[in-house]
Amino acid sequence: MKRIAGRTRLTILVNGNRTDIAEGAGIGDLIKALGLERDRVAVELNKRIVRRVEWGSTMISEGDKVEIVHFVGGGAE
Repeated sequence: MKRIAGRTRLTILVNGNRTDIAEGAGIGDLIKALGLERDRVAVELNKRIVRRVEWGSTMISEGDKVEIVHFVGGGAE
């Protein structure tokens, strides 16, 4: 944990990259902070799939490992 501008920040791994997020943040907060569309991603927290309905109640802790898969459309024309 770090204190930045008077706020405690947690260091987590998101898709293998170190990321800082505010203490008390949940999965939904992380998705918003990353600018991702909620309906186009799937989230795994510490090797456990987190259902979208749980994003608001699933808190992030120091050292957590988050994997985010972003779905994209496309295909043959």
